[in-house]
Order: sequence, then C-alpha cells, then structure tokens
Amino acid sequence: MSAVSVTYAAERRTGGLLALVPGTAGLLTVAALGIALLLFLIIKARLQPFVALLAVSIAVGLGAGLSVTELFGTVQKSGAVSLVEAGMGGTLGHIAVIVGLGTMLGSVLEASGGAEALSGRLRALFGEHRAPLAMGVTGVVFGIPVFFDVGIFVLAPIVYAAARRSGKSILLYALPLLAGLSMTHAFLPPHPGPVAAAGLLHVDLGLVILMGAAAGVPAVLAAWAYAAWIGRRVFVPVPEEMAAAAEEAKRAAATTAATAAQKGSSGPGQGPGPGPAPEQPVALGALLAVIGTPLLLILLATFSSVVFAPSTGRSVVEFFGHPFVALTIALLLAYWLLGLRRGWSRTSLEAVSTASLKPVGNILLVVGAGGVFGAVLKGSGVARALADAFAGAGLPVVVLAWLIAVALRVAQGSATVAIVTTAGIVAPLLAGGSGGGHSQAQSALVVVAISAGSVFASHVNDGGFWMVSTYFGIPERETLASWTVLESVLSVAGFAVAAALSAVVP
Repeated sequence: MSAVSVTYAAERRTGGLLALVPGTAGLLTVAALGIALLLFLIIKARLQPFVALLAVSIAVGLGAGLSVTELFGTVQKSGAVSLVEAGMGGTLGHIAVIVGLGTMLGSVLEASGGAEALSGRLRALFGEHRAPLAMGVTGVVFGIPVFFDVGIFVLAPIVYAAARRSGKSILLYALPLLAGLSMTHAFLPPHPGPVAAAGLLHVDLGLVILMGAAAGVPAVLAAWAYAAWIGRRVFVPVPEEMAAAAEEAKRAAATTAATAAQKGSSGPGQGPGPGPAPEQPVALGALLAVIGTPLLLILLATFSSVVFAPSTGRSVVEFFGHPFVALTIALLLAYWLLGLRRGWSRTSLEAVSTASLKPVGNILLVVGAGGVFGAVLKGSGVARALADAFAGAGLPVVVLAWLIAVALRVAQGSATVAIVTTAGIVAPLLAGGSGGGHSQAQSALVVVAISAGSVFASHVNDGGFWMVSTYFGIPERETLASWTVLESVLSVAGFAVAAALSAVVP
C-alpha cells in the first residue's frame, strides 16, 4: 500500500474514535485530543518530549483508525508502509547530518577562544561607549554556528567584564547579546529549529537562510532597541559569584593548556596537547572564513539553481553548496585554521568534536519523533482535516503557522516541540488542495513564521528562562520584564517581516 493510498483510505476509515464520531468531525476531534494529550504529558506528567511525541503519535494513529500494520509495518518484509519508520527516517536522514556537523563546528569555534577574540575586535571597532552594540553583534556573528546555551556559557564572562567596567546595569549588555544569540538560533540554519522545519516541510535550506536573515535582522534590531530602553530603566548588578566562577574556570583552562604544552606536543597535529596556548589570539579573518563559508556556499547553490540552466558548472556549484558538503568544508577549515595551524593535536580535535555530539542526541530524537507525528497526521487523514478547517478560517498560512507555534510554545515551553508539531499540522497547507500551492520561497517564509512563533514569551516553563536568570543574576520578576518581553519582541518583529514578505514574494 503506498503512502498516497493510505492518505486517501483515511476518508473511509471507521475504526478507533471514528466509530463514535465519523468523518471530518471525528478526525478533528482526534487532532484536538492528541494535542491536548501532548501538552498534558509534557507539562503535567513531565514526560520526556521524545517519549511524549512518540506516544501521542501512536495514540492519534489508533484513534484515527490506522491499523498496526500501517503504523509499524510487519515482521516479514512486505510492501506495507510503516509510518513510524518513514517519519523518523525521512526526517533524520536530512537533519541529523546538518545538526551534527554544525554542532562540531560550533564546538571548535568555542574551544579555540574565537568568541573572546571576536568580542574584543568588535569592542575595539565600536568603542567602549557602544559596548552594548558590540555585545549584540558578537551574539549575532558567534551565534550562527553555536547553540544558544553554549553561546551564553562562553560569552557571559565578557558581559560581566563590560558591565563591571561601566558600572551600569548588566541588562544593558546581556540583553543585546541574548537577542543576537536567540535570533540566529531561531531563524538561521544550521540550528536545529529552522533545519527541522525546513526538513519537515521540504524547503530548500538556502532559501530558509535568505528569508531567515531577511526577517531576523529587522527582528534583532527591534530587540536591541527594547534592550537599550529596559537596560536604562532596570538596574541589575553584576553577579559577583558567577563572575568569580568564570574567572576561576578561565584560569584553570589556561593552566591545563600550559601544562599540556610543557609535556610536549612536538608540532601541529602531533602529541597529546589539547589546543593552542592561551596567548595565541584567533585571527578575525579565520573566524569569518569559518563562519561565512557554509552560508556563502549554500546561498550560491540556491541562486544557481534559480538563475542558471542545467550545466556542469551549475552542478559543481550545487555540489559544493549542498548543506552536507558546505558544512563539512567549514568544519575542515575550522580544524585547520583554528586547530592544527595553531598547535592543536589531532587527538584534541577528535576529543572536542566527539564531546560536542553528546547533547545532540536528545534534539535529534525529539525532531525525529516530530517527523513521526507529522507522518501519522498525514497518513491517518488528520492533517487533511486540519488543513481544511484552517483553510476555512480564511487566514494566510504564514499567520496560522505563527499562531499555532506561539500557542504551543507558551503552553509547554520547548521551542523544538513547538516547531515540529506546528510543521506537522501546517504541512498539508503548503501542498496542493485546500491550501493551494506554495512556492519554495513562500514555504521558506512559513518556516520563518514557525521559528518566530517558537521563541515567543519565554517564561517559567522554558529552560532558557532559568538559564538567563541564573547566569546573569537577574531576579525572576526582572527576567520576565526583560528577557520574556525581549523574546516576544523578537518573535513579533520577525513574524511581521515574514508576513509582509509573503504578500510580495512569488
């Protein structure tokens, strides 16, 4: 049975909950109960999101009348479609490689001291009186290859130092940095959110980068304006205990590096040394080359596919611009420019890369489970029923995508869960049928809208809220007034640009 026949067979199913409430009304009831169950399991039962998504996917499939064979296949090899395997494999087959390579790239940038070098150059460029702007630009540039929480960990000491020198509120320096990190994490690949949404909706990653930047830059400017306003009105002192701990960790790292160097790495690529000596600064050109190379290659491949006719030259550009190849090139560049050329050993590079992949497992499993959820929604006919219902609401898809993502984000806190669940719900609206056909550019703007909705109003059910509060010593009430509002400004501004562009982009 093909996937298409499974989808159309959903209209004639009478099993599960459809035995009590047949037709479209039953499918919509299944969808509503499924989303409610997902929120209950994550918020109240505190079930791990991967397990919750998988359990709800199975429950929705059974409730919509799917058979066990349709959900799981058979023990013997046959032509039966396993929606669970197809959803998991189809999603992770594209996303896992990108997230893995991007994570290793960010780890090398972090361990090499690139963040401090970049921040120092930007402070010198903007001047001490524009230090908050320098913090914001640091967050944007360093946030492209580095996860949000890693960026906070690495860059927080720089914020402490700037706030202590000025004697002003730490909010004035922390919020622009956080806005930059959050914008890149939400809007730009290779971060998991936009990559997951692009994969689930089958959108070209180059267009997601282009549209993400088009919406993300105005959004971060709006967030910086709010950061400047609130930073002058709410004074929060530098958390001395966190600053002292950061300095101690920095001294320990320098001592470890010096000790390892004395034990004798005989040259680049040799010996056990963990990395370069702390007195060796990272060249700004090397940093920009490592960060900019994958973005440039991916964008060139996207433009060549639109502008040029099929040819050998276009094939070469598209080969090097494929995200897998572009990120591999960037990682190898980082290994050489930031590692081996500065005295790192091959063993050190391997250790740093391997360690960086440990936290990725949870992200990939949640995204994969989101793919299962989307496959079950499609295969059971629930997605089509939702698409018809939303199409009847008369709202553009980009608006619906943002509203659904906002609702899920505020309700359960996880941006990743909000993204993968929303993508599964709106996917049929981007295809033909009730939602009408959408171009790749329009679909990319829907990805941006989903990503923007996924960062709205970070509050007490979001781990990022507590990370910001703890790292920068901001009391909970002030965190709500600063960080929560900052994320909402970022979300609304990014969505507004995406919605405006969707009205003019063909």
